[in-house]
Amino acid sequence: MKAIRRFTVRTVLPEQLQPLHELALNLRWSWHPETRDLFRSVDPEVWAATGEDPVRLLGEVPAARLAALAADRRFLRRLGDLADDLREYLAGPRWYQSAGQGADVPLPAAVAYFSPEYGIAAALPQYSGGLGILAGDHLKAASDLGVPIIGVGLFYRHGYFRQSLDRDGWQQERYPLLDPDELAVTLLRETDGTPCRIDLALPGGRTLAAHVWKAQVGRVPLLLLDSDIEANSPAEREVTDRLYGGGSEHRLLQEMLLGIGGVRAVRAYARLTGHPAPEVFHTNEGHAGFLGVERIRELVADTGLDFAAALESVRAGTLFTTHTPVPAGIDRFDRELVARHFGGETALPGVPVEQVLALGAETWRGGDPKLFNMAAMGLRLAQRANGVSTLHGEVSRSMFSGLWPGFDTADVPITSVTNGVHAATWIDPAVVRLGAAEIGADRAEAAMTTGDTQRWTGLERIGNTEIWELRRTLRAQLVDEARRRLRASWRQRGAGEAELGWVASVLDPDVLTIGFARRVPSYKRLTLMLRDPERLRALLLHPTRPVQIVVAGKAHPADDGGKRLIQQMVAFADDPAVRHRIVFLPDYDMAMAQHLYPGCDVWLNNPLRPLEACGTSGMKAALNGCLNLSVLDGWWDEWFDGQNGWAIPTADTGDGVLDPESREAERRDDIEAAALYDLIEDQVAARFYDRGGDGLPHRWIAMVRHTLVTLGPKVLAGRMVREYVERLYAPAAVAQRELAAAEPTGSAGVAAGAAAEAVPYAGARELAAWKARVREGWPAVRVEHVEADCPDEAQELGSSLALRVQVALGPLEPGDVEVQAVSGRVDESDRISDGCLLALKPVGGPDLDGRTRYEGSLELCRTGPFGYTVRVLPAHPRLASPAELGLVALPPEAAGMDAGLLR
Repeated sequence: MKAIRRFTVRTVLPEQLQPLHELALNLRWSWHPETRDLFRSVDPEVWAATGEDPVRLLGEVPAARLAALAADRRFLRRLGDLADDLREYLAGPRWYQSAGQGADVPLPAAVAYFSPEYGIAAALPQYSGGLGILAGDHLKAASDLGVPIIGVGLFYRHGYFRQSLDRDGWQQERYPLLDPDELAVTLLRETDGTPCRIDLALPGGRTLAAHVWKAQVGRVPLLLLDSDIEANSPAEREVTDRLYGGGSEHRLLQEMLLGIGGVRAVRAYARLTGHPAPEVFHTNEGHAGFLGVERIRELVADTGLDFAAALESVRAGTLFTTHTPVPAGIDRFDRELVARHFGGETALPGVPVEQVLALGAETWRGGDPKLFNMAAMGLRLAQRANGVSTLHGEVSRSMFSGLWPGFDTADVPITSVTNGVHAATWIDPAVVRLGAAEIGADRAEAAMTTGDTQRWTGLERIGNTEIWELRRTLRAQLVDEARRRLRASWRQRGAGEAELGWVASVLDPDVLTIGFARRVPSYKRLTLMLRDPERLRALLLHPTRPVQIVVAGKAHPADDGGKRLIQQMVAFADDPAVRHRIVFLPDYDMAMAQHLYPGCDVWLNNPLRPLEACGTSGMKAALNGCLNLSVLDGWWDEWFDGQNGWAIPTADTGDGVLDPESREAERRDDIEAAALYDLIEDQVAARFYDRGGDGLPHRWIAMVRHTLVTLGPKVLAGRMVREYVERLYAPAAVAQRELAAAEPTGSAGVAAGAAAEAVPYAGARELAAWKARVREGWPAVRVEHVEADCPDEAQELGSSLALRVQVALGPLEPGDVEVQAVSGRVDESDRISDGCLLALKPVGGPDLDGRTRYEGSLELCRTGPFGYTVRVLPAHPRLASPAELGLVALPPEAAGMDAGLLR
């Protein structure tokens, strides 16, 4: 008989054990080993049975055991010490507070961080893959550093999905119902005790309402909006049913709730708790892009700004991070669907629907005028944007260059901050203990938190024997975990216990172990290793240098192509001849990953270059002394040094994007698979099994030590968050303050001697008016003549040219523009690379034809083919980039790329 209503009955803890609730409801336990050890000691069997979830543990531990613990003085001392440690962690100054004391200008009072998913802990399954794990690591690192971030997301009642296999190896999905009362979340309530409610107007007079759950991630509050409440109709209740589910309108409503509702949730949280209001808003991918539209509405309503001035203020304080390297990874909606939700009775006051549609319009060549592009809106609403690795920054500048027509790809204003991973979450405690034994516990903790390279000094002294014994221990742990999971998977597939005796001999703790685990879109090439099955079998079954492989991954429920790849992998791994050497483990999640990364000797990554934006799984493996074997993509492209792993050669045609059914794609995969086999056999396995007289692989261990010392500080989320603070958050806060400041200004018609009036957001008003004036006048801006004192013969290095340029500015003033000379080495097509910029100076006023002369001395700083051109750009002290307006004027002959060329 099915219950008509479900709810949770909480355990009443004895008074002496009340701090357990405090520890359980702060997700710091997920990366604090001492707290996890305490919960494990409450009841080891229940701890394991509940998936190492403190909230569920406290709900299921027998009352008699709780009574015994309440009388256990040793346990109570540990409990008291850990509760005190948590309070000190939450209240004490950390890196951000120290950095703020020495800063020339105040750091942001708070930052709001929006993401559609968060991977904080396996016990809070609100993630699908790398984007969510990255967001979770961002919050954890911000907490450790003391950065005042407020996280914002959605609460999915069914999370993503749990994966299993049928007898034929086909992926099966199930969506367990998540009860927030059984999770480490609390309901945000008004002062009268009623749940805080966020409302969005929908077409047809409907309302989408949501409650707000708060997960406490160390020092960072994470606000999760939940539409499954009684105030909603059944359709609206399902808006937050599952992550990345439903059709186009369902996704649009999710993204409206995340962006618009998320801003309103942040405002409610600040009002109810006294938390400082955010000065900077960071949107992690385009899903939350509507947050900018809501903030424009706020400013129009609260300050009387018009749309243009409000837009400038919002842009100044917004950062957009893109994670996708392909246009297909961007959410796009039918314009009519968006218009229906932002026009008519549902229009946001002060935000005309045509302005909203313009933000997401695909105005570039090849764009679809019928679609609304979330990434385009995100970039138009953010004055600062970044990719997530150096290579991904380059890819992003190329992919989004259509938003800045007339500019070279290198000038597109998208920078990069390479992702990092949260060390305390992903490093096995045994690795931490080994490092702490050499450099001290306090220094080891600081090294994992801040990414300070100097704090990692000393790890190079760890002995070979200690490293090798640790690696063997971690490998053995993975073997045990893999056997347990494999047995459970086969039972789910219908096998009887009598059929599974072979599982006890699967994998070997002394055999070279390669790991491959990630989502399963086609570009990550799960089955590249199967390209030549006989070659792979030979590697797995080599008589003296065998290899074993642990594989895991989920395909999107709607991706039958990905499911077929998994089925192919499972079919190979099911073969009795090799199943002791290769396993596929279903239901890849954080809990599995925390065993997998430390236990592997090599982490394999073979995407199509350059389609891996970053690829942080290899970072997590490296932190545990695992060597990477990867295509030079994402983070590996910038940090591979020849001693921390191996680079798989690529055979792509330049951009890595080929029709998977094409002959070129087949040939590329054949070449790269062959290179992979050769590397494993001739270099990876050869080095692993190359033992000295003491039985140790000294050269392998040297690579492990080098990886820990050199990659350790680079791959940390602490390093990443510090970069965000220093390079992006702090400048964004300054820009936002400048535009929001009330500056004294006179107004037309004010009598002489009258006091100047302080006008709120004067900077935003002035910047918006200036941009409007420049855009209107720009068609009249022309480079009309360029000349230089340049003889025909070759020039000597270090000499200079006197440049004179005549520029027509139309209605604009010289102060509205900057005239630049761009010079550097040129290629065969006369394109300038690594250009140097020289600002030319105006000389005198406009001539009789309205032209202004600019002059400068151009130094010939490079040998070989050399060229120059000139350009005119808008110039204003409050622009974050000269390309911000997307306006540039070039000499007419520049279209032919031969102007001013010197040889």
